[in-house]
Amino acid sequence: MHLKSIDQRGYSLLLFITLFFTACSKKEQVTFYDKSLKDKKLDCLSFEATKNSKLEKKLKSLYKFNKSCKNRLTLSYKSKIVCNSPYNAPQKATTNFPSAYINLEVKRGFSMLYSYYIDLTHKPKVEDIEYGFNRLKSDILK
Repeated sequence: MHLKSIDQRGYSLLLFITLFFTACSKKEQVTFYDKSLKDKKLDCLSFEATKNSKLEKKLKSLYKFNKSCKNRLTLSYKSKIVCNSPYNAPQKATTNFPSAYINLEVKRGFSMLYSYYIDLTHKPKVEDIEYGFNRLKSDILK
């Protein structure tokens, strides 16, 4: 009987750890949709502000965007979001659960070239945009 209770506790711990690491992630995710960008970097980017927010203004101050460039950068972000998966209860109770995100995507026409995404535990800040764009620059721009 004693071994059975140890097995159940071990199973419960394993289940908790599995759910803890499979719930919403907080790590940045970088995706090269066009693998050639790792060797052949882009010459330019275009960017159009859609909300004219301080985050977009910061982004515009970090780089000299070229309106005629075919490589288009888009910025999306959101705060006050909730990951409603019922499996997230352990993570919500024990960690700083993400409540916002930032996504930077580079496209040429309808083809996705590159994406930078990060979950945040706070409202997106200009520092988050600066960090993400600097990562994008080092990854894909000359």
